[in-house]
Amino acid sequence: MLIYAFLIIFESQTKYNRCGLTPFPMLQIKQFTFNPFQVNNYLLYDDTGECAIIDAATYEKHEKKELASFISDNKLKPVVQLFTHCHIDHMLGSRYISKTYKLKPLTHKDSLPFLENSKEYGKVFGFDVEKPVLPEEFIEDGDTVTFGNQELKVLHTPGHAAGSLCYYHEKQQFVIVGDVLFQGGVGRSDLPTGDHDLLIKSILQKLMTLPPETTVYPGHGPATTIEEEKSGNPFLTGVY
Repeated sequence: MLIYAFLIIFESQTKYNRCGLTPFPMLQIKQFTFNPFQVNNYLLYDDTGECAIIDAATYEKHEKKELASFISDNKLKPVVQLFTHCHIDHMLGSRYISKTYKLKPLTHKDSLPFLENSKEYGKVFGFDVEKPVLPEEFIEDGDTVTFGNQELKVLHTPGHAAGSLCYYHEKQQFVIVGDVLFQGGVGRSDLPTGDHDLLIKSILQKLMTLPPETTVYPGHGPATTIEEEKSGNPFLTGVY
């Protein structure tokens, strides 16, 4: 399977898919796509130089180098490591991030079993997984994660996986959703701890209540908006 990495800078105040450099002091979003599962690994930063790493998906050496080079070239300081959920494809690089930047991950307490058993899960997919550093504290629905001059609101959105979280930036109207919602689709619910009815409930109550212009950055594939998914997502047909 082809493994590749690409990165885009999103101007998150504008319509999704428009690329360009966001002027300081606004938050900037750097997207990398890593490992054979093509996971979107997000790095968020502002003019303070502090940054958050969401879904550390690096696996190959060149992927780790790509991420580290961007951080060093832009003189950034990672201060928080977050997961949207802890399926194996989204946390392959977690130990690397923890060891390189001295960051213990933050996630929901219901995600802990995935982390504790990650080495065994990895073997199923042919990955030699380094056991991640485990969280010492957890985040819940309604919490706020801060770094630099930024705030991310934590939304608990189970259904795809136990402990799934989304991160909403109100000022720039975007949300990072992991595998809960995609352009024209929703996350799988046939994996352990998945629940389709709960997934749809999470989407309707936590995501579809956001402003329609909110940009949605998923765990795989292209960005979309809340408005587009309300009007065109077949899994939400008949709800609006």
